[in-house]
Amino acid sequence: MPNTDGEILTLDEVAVCLKAGKITVYRLARKGEIPAFKLGGTWRFRRSDLDRWIAASIRKKKA
Repeated sequence: MPNTDGEILTLDEVAVCLKAGKITVYRLARKGEIPAFKLGGTWRFRRSDLDRWIAASIRKKKA
C-alpha cells in the first residue's frame, strides 16, 4: 500500500472522504476550521493533516 501521508486532496475528494457536502467542506476551509491551503485559487488538503484533525475532533468530543 502506498504511503498516503503526503497525499494532497481536492475539496471534492475531501467531501467524499468525510461524507459531507462540498459546501460544508468549503465553509470549514474558509473559516479555518479544517486544515487546508489554497493553490492557484482552489482549496487543497493534506491527508495527514485531515487525519490528525479528525483524531483531535474525536478526542475533544470524548473529553
